[in-house]
Amino acid sequence: MEVYTFGSLAAQKKLDAILNRNPAFQTKDIQAVQKILADVRKDGDKALMDYINGFDAPGLSLDSLQVSKEEMDAAKRQVNKVFLTSLNKAVKKIESFHRHQLRSSWFTTDAEGTMLGQVVRPVGGAGVYVPGGRGGETPLVSSVLMGCIPAKIAGVANVCITTPPTKNGEVNPHLLVAAQRVGVETIYKAGSAWGIAALAYGTETIARVDVIVGPGNIYVTLAKSLVSGTVGIDMTAGPSEILIIADEHANPHYIAADLLSQAEHDAMASAVLLTPSGEVAGAVSRALQEQLDALPRRAIAEASLNEYGALIVTPDLASAFDLANQVAPEHLEIHVEEPLQYLSNIRNAGAVFLGPHTPEPVGDYIAGPNHVLPTAGMARFASALSVEHFVKKTSVLYYGEKAFRKDSADIIRLAEIEGLTAHAEAIRIRKRK
Repeated sequence: MEVYTFGSLAAQKKLDAILNRNPAFQTKDIQAVQKILADVRKDGDKALMDYINGFDAPGLSLDSLQVSKEEMDAAKRQVNKVFLTSLNKAVKKIESFHRHQLRSSWFTTDAEGTMLGQVVRPVGGAGVYVPGGRGGETPLVSSVLMGCIPAKIAGVANVCITTPPTKNGEVNPHLLVAAQRVGVETIYKAGSAWGIAALAYGTETIARVDVIVGPGNIYVTLAKSLVSGTVGIDMTAGPSEILIIADEHANPHYIAADLLSQAEHDAMASAVLLTPSGEVAGAVSRALQEQLDALPRRAIAEASLNEYGALIVTPDLASAFDLANQVAPEHLEIHVEEPLQYLSNIRNAGAVFLGPHTPEPVGDYIAGPNHVLPTAGMARFASALSVEHFVKKTSVLYYGEKAFRKDSADIIRLAEIEGLTAHAEAIRIRKRK
């Protein structure tokens, strides 16, 4: 990879390409997804099965749309104990982290006779979309955990999963076991935009939910965007991204490996290094080439690095942090001595990974924080998927007569300024008695 100098025309051109890399939805894709949504909304199970049979599993029947108890039981016999050990460790850590996000209802009162507060309640139903991953060959177990655990901790009564089946109409046993481990027994074999449509609108077989979360391809992302407002969603995520800030003490082999951990996702992924050390930048460039040669997904990673990767030498660490805050990356790794000292320098990032022994995959699988993170600069205003996505807050107001009369004149004055005379009259009528 080429090493760029911060402030140069070439560096700015590369940064612009990275920051603007998220492709706009094409008209043909929008129209295709709109048709899918409309079909499933109108014809329910019939349309859903037409799409599943046409694109996912030709022989799947409506009776097999929901994963059966027999399939769930069989899955337990198909996974090994080593997997279960790792799964249990991940579940415990993720549950522990997300329990800290629980919020309670609250109320205040005063001597004038008012009671104000906020009631926090879980939504009634949540749908977690889990991508199939190479036709079920690479099950995204972590997506099950990151989507279902915060929903269950929030207290959502009805949590279900939709995931594309294999051509044979099956779901990978590792996904099924993971779902059972976090207390989710309702799993539907429906992928892509038709799976999202079924969750958003409901069908004869699939109950409508209130919130839909989970990653997916462009059709899934588009569908979630289009049904947002009908249901709540987590976010419309773009391609994965990582930005690493490193000083002269950083290990270039670690940095190269971490850049590749995101570059291998897809050709649109972004991987950026910011460092004041030209020596480190050069060493990372060489390490990247060495590690690429042994990478099974080399073609994808290489395309990502060529188009949306960058090694940039900055004047100092302060400049690197300033630039990182402008980028607002999904994943921000800090490879410097005493990394905790720099935490206050970070304003915009989906998740921050401090020190050389906290690579991004630690957060993907087992540390505890959610790995569903804002991309494309959305970390300036958005946060990771959390328990909060599965609750709603209702304001509660009570005024006694004394408190009402004390505030009434101010309410009338403000209502009349806005030209809302009926609002004012709703106050006056109570003052006349």
